Amino acid sequence: MIMEAILVGLWAGIAGIDQFVGLTHLHRPIVTGPIIGLILGDLTLGLMAGATLELVWAGMVPLAGAQPPNVVIGGIIGTAFAILTGQDPDVAVGIAVPFAVAAQAIITLIFTAFSPVMHKMDDFARDGDTKGIDRLNYIQPVLFFIFFFVIAFLPIYFGAEQAANIVNMLPEWLINGLSVAGGIMPAIGFAMLLNIMFKVSYAPFFAIGFVAVAYGGLPILAVAIVGLSIAMYDYFMNDRLQTSAPSSGPVKEDDEEDYSDGI
Repeated sequence: MIMEAILVGLWAGIAGIDQFVGLTHLHRPIVTGPIIGLILGDLTLGLMAGATLELVWAGMVPLAGAQPPNVVIGGIIGTAFAILTGQDPDVAVGIAVPFAVAAQAIITLIFTAFSPVMHKMDDFARDGDTKGIDRLNYIQPVLFFIFFFVIAFLPIYFGAEQAANIVNMLPEWLINGLSVAGGIMPAIGFAMLLNIMFKVSYAPFFAIGFVAVAYGGLPILAVAIVGLSIAMYDYFMNDRLQTSAPSSGPVKEDDEEDYSDGI
């Protein structure tokens, strides 16, 4: 298990850097899930757990000082827990969120402790010392790599068998409760996302999707394909109308699209 723990820790370090520096979305659960599955020998369950955890964090977006539970630790620990204990991905969500909350609290402390570095950056900028600025910029990714490596390594190395034994000792009602809570979390994530994106003009499509799943029994993939088709049709029709419409002078303020909701 030492090699698996090291590999999981290395991936956590890479994903942690990506979350704050790279932003290539390598840190998302939909990506980390299959990777952890490959490391721990169960790609299918890793993909399922990663997809479930991705739904949880779909609407959890950091806004200013409000930081959601850490997506890297939540995705990696949740997926690893599901694989090592053989539990349903919904149960893994109930375990992942507390780890993610604790990790984000520590990250906030790291940010606070790191804040004086900004004053040093100002001094280097005032002196024109670009190399000094570069050196300080490298501290953050190195520090986060070490932090995420340790946080992901320890539970895998020391807690794999213990976690499995603890889960086997838990009463069935508690496991069922975690499963129910894990099933609710993706709905909460999507609700938070809809709170940002939803417009009245989108309501008919929302109703169509709901009826297709609740009453038509269509799988999510089928509904997603229908939604993609509608979006593509709307895009091409609008593009054709804009191309064929003659120019009528400058756009008036009242004619501009409403961006009041931030989208």
